[in-house]
Amino acid sequence: MRFLISFLCVLVLVSYAVAYDPLDPNGNITIKWDVMSWTPDGYVATVTVNNFQMFRHIMNPGWTLGWTWAKKEVIWSMVGAQTTEQGDCSKFKGNIPHCCKKIPTVVDLLPGVPYNQQFSNCCKGGVVAAWGQDPSQSISAFQVSVGQGGTSNKTVKLPKNFTLLAPGPGYTCGPAKVVPSTVFLTTDKRRKTQALMTWNVTCTYSQFLARKNPSCCVSLSSFYNETITPCPSCACGCQNKKNCVKSDSKILSMVGAHTPKKDNEPLMQCTHHMCPIRVHWHVKTNYKDYWRVKIAVTNFNYRMNYTLWSLAIQHPNLNNVTQVFSFNYKPLLPYESINDTGMFYGMKYFNDLLMEAGPKGNIQSEVLLQKNNKFTFKQGWAFPHKVYFNGDECMLPPPDTYPFLPNSSPATIVTFKALIFSLLLLLAVW
Repeated sequence: MRFLISFLCVLVLVSYAVAYDPLDPNGNITIKWDVMSWTPDGYVATVTVNNFQMFRHIMNPGWTLGWTWAKKEVIWSMVGAQTTEQGDCSKFKGNIPHCCKKIPTVVDLLPGVPYNQQFSNCCKGGVVAAWGQDPSQSISAFQVSVGQGGTSNKTVKLPKNFTLLAPGPGYTCGPAKVVPSTVFLTTDKRRKTQALMTWNVTCTYSQFLARKNPSCCVSLSSFYNETITPCPSCACGCQNKKNCVKSDSKILSMVGAHTPKKDNEPLMQCTHHMCPIRVHWHVKTNYKDYWRVKIAVTNFNYRMNYTLWSLAIQHPNLNNVTQVFSFNYKPLLPYESINDTGMFYGMKYFNDLLMEAGPKGNIQSEVLLQKNNKFTFKQGWAFPHKVYFNGDECMLPPPDTYPFLPNSSPATIVTFKALIFSLLLLLAVW
């Protein structure tokens, strides 16, 4: 019995731990249901998906939301989204519901749908920006008319077992909880209205649940050492090694080779690390009061373009960033007293799209930093502590493989050689 209790306690702790991100401790996706009006057999609700994650966005093909109805509810109609299946509505005559499934699956509409099917903050194909990158685009919403449900605050039964794919697995959603009703401000800002009822669902991300291997790796180099530290071998797993192609393969010229598959199966360039993304950190120049770093991101997947990409980096000198030349930069302050984390992302219409593997499948920028009182090139201090690409942590090389600072200058080496030569000469004379 004690063993069982201990096991359950450990399981709960691990569940919370894997969903906790130290660089974004408060990050989550909150799904809010606002009941705007009652109908003869149910209600009309506005459902809003808020991405409160600082550097993890929802990329193409977008979010997929699911839940289980508590009773025998149906969806009469939707605006700004649609269910993927209608289900069995054969018992209805006259008006046929939009969906009769006990467990509906909802997706966003694509851009360019007719105006009468649109809703505010809808129709982006499920793509939602990260809160830290663009708060105005970190929202997605739709309207749903629910039938055969409760018609008052006391009779409504909240949906349960919420699921979220964004676009793949990794998110765990808690139960729906009734919260104070949302307050709305009219366009003239002179009157406040409020929802008849509101409940929230909070979903948190775990890279451990999303995939068993990392999706990116980091390589390192510096001006003071000729050694280039590559990504670790099979850093992202070598399960795609059998199907990878070389950069000069004839397969790449075939029609449809670069077309994304429904199961998102990658077409990887053959590398020793087998990662779709490699982030390279190069310590480029040392000045009296400043130092310069070059960051390059390379795509090795021939079937994936990364839109709205982001790069989160933890380094103790990011509290003194002077200039970022080709990326946008925003400090991240997960803990207000510590400023050692920042987010890099693309400039709109310039490099906010990382192209598929090939000659154009890379982006880069230089960063100028003012030296702080802890600055040193010793013991790998100049290299990042953590690197995230699109919200997933990248694998760093082992610390003992970092490019090291030579212990002796050339002048010291010459002096040492001269000393040995003098000793040999004295021994010969003796």
